[in-house]
Amino acid sequence: MNNVESTREIDERNVPLAFEAQFVALFEAHHHRLLRVLDRLSGDADVASDLAQEAFVRLYRRGAVPETPGAWLISVAMNLFRNARSSRSRHLRLLTVTRAEGVHADPAPAPDARIGGHDERHRVQHTMSRLAERDRRLLLLRAEGYRYREIATALDIDEASIGTLLARAQRAFRSHYEEGR
Repeated sequence: MNNVESTREIDERNVPLAFEAQFVALFEAHHHRLLRVLDRLSGDADVASDLAQEAFVRLYRRGAVPETPGAWLISVAMNLFRNARSSRSRHLRLLTVTRAEGVHADPAPAPDARIGGHDERHRVQHTMSRLAERDRRLLLLRAEGYRYREIATALDIDEASIGTLLARAQRAFRSHYEEGR
């Protein structure tokens, strides 16, 4: 068999052998440098390793070597890093305790009011547990003071739908709450 025929052979995963050889060569040539860049950007070796691996996975899934593989890999890796950083930042902003502390809360109840408050708190928790997951999240985020845009982003819902969905969630909450009386 000559060289032309061997490059046209396909292995058992339907990956051209020529591409597989090119992929391995690119991995050996670029992985370490890509990993170093991502490590310096992220400051976290595990994150850098995951992002570098994902960039190579995307190249492999592409099934063909781009015209400028080094530029393609760093471009993909930088996009992955930007997305990971954005997601992490949004996640931390939405879920941190300090976010809740920044919201002005009511003063702590007096000791005698706490007893009755325990029953009420239990009813609210029970009612919330009966709601659909999306309704629960909508109500909790809104109660914490998040704007419609932030809620839409956090729950991956169209911002124009948030008002309607919140109203439905509030009606569902009231209905379940009243049933529990």
